[in-house]
Parts: sequence; C-alpha cells; structure tokens
Amino acid sequence: MILMLAGLVSCSKYEPEPLNNVTEDNVWDPLDKNGDFAKQMLTDIYSYLPDGYNRIGGDLLDDASGDAVPSRFTNTVEYFTNGRLNSQNNPDNCWTNSYRAIRAANDFLAHIDIVPVDATTKQYWKAEARFIRAISYFEMLKRFGGVPLIGDQVLTATDNLQLPRNTYTECAAYIVNECDAIKPLLRVEPVADSDIGRITRCAAMALKIRVLLYGASPLYNGGGLSSDPIMKALTGYPTYDATRWNKVVTACEDLIALNVYSLPTSYTSVFTARKNTEVILAKERAKTFDVESNNSPIGFSPATGLGYTSPTQELVDAFPMANGLAITDPTSGYNAAAPYTGRDPRFAATIFYNGTPWLNRSGGVQTFTGGLDRPGGTAVQTRTGYYMKKFMADFSTQTSFSNQDHNFILFRYAEVLLTYAEALNEVGRTSEAYTQLIAIRKRAGITAGTGSLYGLKAAMSQTEMRLAIQNERRIEMAFEEQRFWDIRRWKIADQVLNGTLHGVTITKTGTSTYTYAPLNVSTVSFANRNYTMPLPYTEVVTDLNLLQNEGWQ
Repeated sequence: MILMLAGLVSCSKYEPEPLNNVTEDNVWDPLDKNGDFAKQMLTDIYSYLPDGYNRIGGDLLDDASGDAVPSRFTNTVEYFTNGRLNSQNNPDNCWTNSYRAIRAANDFLAHIDIVPVDATTKQYWKAEARFIRAISYFEMLKRFGGVPLIGDQVLTATDNLQLPRNTYTECAAYIVNECDAIKPLLRVEPVADSDIGRITRCAAMALKIRVLLYGASPLYNGGGLSSDPIMKALTGYPTYDATRWNKVVTACEDLIALNVYSLPTSYTSVFTARKNTEVILAKERAKTFDVESNNSPIGFSPATGLGYTSPTQELVDAFPMANGLAITDPTSGYNAAAPYTGRDPRFAATIFYNGTPWLNRSGGVQTFTGGLDRPGGTAVQTRTGYYMKKFMADFSTQTSFSNQDHNFILFRYAEVLLTYAEALNEVGRTSEAYTQLIAIRKRAGITAGTGSLYGLKAAMSQTEMRLAIQNERRIEMAFEEQRFWDIRRWKIADQVLNGTLHGVTITKTGTSTYTYAPLNVSTVSFANRNYTMPLPYTEVVTDLNLLQNEGWQ
C-alpha cells in the first residue's frame, strides 16, 4: 500500500528521501501537522468504494438482472444467468477487494493518531475509514452471507488466518452499530463544495437503512432457503421477525426528518450534476464520456458508441404511460403501433429506442432491422432493439461527446423514499406508502390524474402495493445495481430469471412507419443456490474453517 504514494509531490522535509522509498515512518509522521501522506492514504481507501459502470467484464451488473443483456455474446456477466457461476469462476467476486479495503482502513485507524492534524479533521478521517470498512463488509454480506469479522486487527502472514465465518446476524449488527457510532462523527450536511464526495452523517444513515432493509426482506428474514441450522445462521437471520420492518421504518424516518435531502425537479440532472439535493453519496470520478462511449448506439460517426448494454423488452414494458397507468391497462392509452409514444418520461431518460434524438441525426436512433444502429452482421450491436441511455448527458443536438460528470451514485434520496414505502407497507401502513410513490412519480413527470394519485390504484391491498413498489423501484433505479439484489432479497429471482428474455424486431414499412414484433433474445436460468454466491475456492481451500455456501463446492 505504501507504494501507492510513490507518485506524490513531496514536501521539502521529504526531499532527501526518494518517494519510491517512502516508509510507514514517513506516512505516520508526528511532525506532519498537515497530514499530507495520511490524507493520501485515506484517498486510497476511498478508491475501494463500490463502482458500477460497465465493471463486469465491460458490462453492467444489471445485464444479469433480467432488465438487460450484454450486447456481446458469451460475456462473463451471463454466468449469473446461464449456470456457469462457480467458486472459481465468479465475475463479481468482491472478497479480496473488500478485505483489502478493511485492512487498509484498519491500518489507517491504527496509525492516524500519530499524525498531529487538527482534532476535527482527524475525527472526520477516522469515521470515513470506518464507513468504508463497514460498507466493504456489507458488499460481502449481500453476496455470501456471514464472513469473518476481524475487528480492528491488521492481520499479517504470521497471524492465525484460519478464521471461521461469523453469522449473518453478527455481521449485520456490526455494520449497523458502526453506522450508529460514526454518524455523530461525520460531516453534517450541507457540506462545502470542496467536500462533495466525502462521506457524511446521512451516508452512514443510508447504509444502515439498506442493511436493515435487506435483513427484513424475505431472503434474509428467516434464514433464506436452507433447512440446515448452521447454514441458516450464516446466510440470514435464523428466525423470521416481522419487527425488523419497524426498524427500517424508524431508520428512514430519522433520515427524512433531517430535511437536508429532496428530489430535484429534473430526474436526469441527478445523474449528470455533481452537486444536487438528492445524491447522498457517490463515488467521485474524473469528468469523462466513457458511459456514452461504452453504451450509446453504434451507428454514429465520429462520436460513436460501443453499444454494450441491450435493455430487454421486460424492462421497457415495466414503464407506465405518462398518466401513470400500466401499458396493460386498457384505459392507459397505450398504442402497440406507436409503443414509445406517451410513456413515463423516465422511459426516454433510461432507454434509447427507435427514433430517440441523438447526436443531431435526422430521424434519431435507428434500431429497426438494417438501420444504422442495428445493421446486422457480426458487429457488436443491440440484441434487443434498445440501448441504455441512463446516466448520459443530453447530446441530442450535439455532434460529438464532451466530458461530463459521471459519478457513480451509491445512495440517493429516492431510494430512501422507496425503502420507506416498502417498509410502511410491510408493517401494515399501506395507505401511508402512497405519499412516497406519489412524490417520486410527480418528480418523474407523470400527470396527477384522478384523485392526484399519479396513476396509482386507489385503496390498494398490501399485496398490490408490494407489487407497485417493486415495479417503481425497478424503473426508478434501473441500471443502478439495485435490481440484481432486489430480486434476490425478495426471493423472486427464480421467477424472473428462469425462461426467455425478449426484445423487439422493428421493420421499416414506409418513410416513418414501422411494425413491431416480439423477439426471443436469451434463455436464462436461475437455481436456488444462486441466491447466495459461492465463497472463492482459493479462500475455502486455504482457510479450513470457512464453510462453503450450500450447493457450491
């Protein structure tokens, strides 16, 4: 880790020592009142925060959620949907990276008191390192279940590394307790512009909410799918407890009551503006147009995209009309001959469809058969008739891409509202869940409609509301690495990921007329063992106290 400091510009006191020979004594220096090297160490720890754009072999994790497929065939992200996932072949194995983050945070916490930075700065730095340690545990918890908790130890090769797994209960409690402990030690919102991207008190609260949400959800609230008592304890809470939903309600209300976050008027600006009132924490990235280059349609020149992400018809059909009614509702106004007209505005913000304005091309995107963006042949191109548009800046009238803010959002206020709605519904306060969904739909641009319900059915039952919330989460949070985990915690992955995913074949029949026919795109499969990922093979064979998850070797 110390080698990561090699490229730093040194202060004069370090000039006699070549930077590639920096030692721990230089980093943890009792005379360095500015904590220059220590700050760089913390910056390195920040680099371990989760990322999301095209990170699975160049694809999005959502390509394995049923909402999209990779445009390139046989890519590793499909291991989650074609049965090829195993303990030696996991494209989303975060084990090593997470423990590196935990070790780096522990090392920082063990030494930072040596450095004489001011007390408030040191307080923030310590709390931020503890947050990254906590979220690193959560990244493993949601994949594997319980993992070894190592506390504040900085383990070395001479330590006993034959560590058993802690239970799900112990790991979840550790993360929640850490969030509670660091909350009063972190920066309070609103933060100065120079501190945007730093971990704040609400980030700790948002992480706590998500941990509690997962723990209350069907997969984890009662021990998952295993009948073995040991495995039940490792992969979830051993017994069902309905009151876990009450804890989610309280945690959401605590954050909402602070009144420091709100939904901006513009949905698209949330993903392109570095500073806005919705983002609680994002992983900061340099300005770039890599999201556009990797995912936008392929047929433009010179500013072309690689078109790596092909949204499915299943996701497209999940978006309601602009009046909020589902396209299956005969009163919605949906017209199968003009399927993209009059839809929820989030649809056009999320999906490139045939005719989407882009890069000043007359007629827009061409995903009809033989069109510039779906020419056929061997070139990588959409498999479904759609490309992903979310997160991109508005280049509809430009002729080339320019650098944009594409920070990857880890927590945002809309998710808190959706979680609050879900928890309210699960504790029987279904009528109160409407308020959260209406706020989100109103911001999306859906019209108020009858009773100002924004297309929601009046007097829904708990089951109806549950389905409404699940669909709202799907479309609001599309491509944000939520759906992949949601269908698991809800225990519906075996329903939505067994069968055929679809796209559309569009045939041009006139100057501006088209016909649309369903297209079978991919056959997917999901076995129950896939609800938890296998522990890495190398870890299980070197640590004999690690128990592998059920169904894996």
